[in-house]
Amino acid sequence: MTTTKLKIIALIAMFIDHVGQFITTAPEWFHWIGRVAAPIFIYAVVIGYQHTSNRRKYIIRLYLFSLGMAILNLIINISFNDTQMYITNNFFAPLFLIAMIILLLEKSQGKYVIYLIIWQILAFFLSVLFVEFLNINLTSDTTINYQFFGSIFGSILFIEGGPLFVLLGLFLYLSRNKKGNTAIIYCLFSLFCYVVYVKWGQRQDFLFPYIVQFAKYQWIMIAALPLILFYNGKKGIGLKHFFYIFYPTHIIILYFIGVYLR
Repeated sequence: MTTTKLKIIALIAMFIDHVGQFITTAPEWFHWIGRVAAPIFIYAVVIGYQHTSNRRKYIIRLYLFSLGMAILNLIINISFNDTQMYITNNFFAPLFLIAMIILLLEKSQGKYVIYLIIWQILAFFLSVLFVEFLNINLTSDTTINYQFFGSIFGSILFIEGGPLFVLLGLFLYLSRNKKGNTAIIYCLFSLFCYVVYVKWGQRQDFLFPYIVQFAKYQWIMIAALPLILFYNGKKGIGLKHFFYIFYPTHIIILYFIGVYLR
């Protein structure tokens, strides 16, 4: 299983999931299929980071696409604010954070860990400052506003997927050379998602909605493990630019179809 084949499978699963997100009459099992998409894309970024010839350029590209997606989402969400149907999708943001944090941790120096902590503290307080104190309410949905500034500043809390999926990326990176460890860690993480949802998934107070950004069936992501374990270390035909372009394109098209149907 090459990287390209993994991404294509994830892309198909993601598309089905997003059909279920924007077309409200779609069956719930569309979302079950979609659970395998995010872990595979996270794994693909870990592999891509490991093999890229220019890691800084790779990280900058992820951030620029995250920034572009955030701005695109903002324009559409403001323009169609009266529909109360928002685009919350910007998975470039957690992928950027995963790659960036790996880069900092690879330095193996305490000061870079301190830089990481300071960065996240500043990103958190800047996001809160803009939304809560400066009252820059871009839309009528506070969560959407936080996600915009979270993507801009790189806050691990205020991005799609939240901190747990960034954590998954770090786990997959640490176990990348040992499939046995990957299998154990991935299974434990899937179980952890189930337990977290049972304990805190229904809570809407404090920061829980930003930490637990997944449904009760998130544990179905375990179905992605065999695909990840079948990875053969080869890149495949690539299609790098296709994946970057397909993501925003299909979301926008499905969003407008959803608005029209509503």
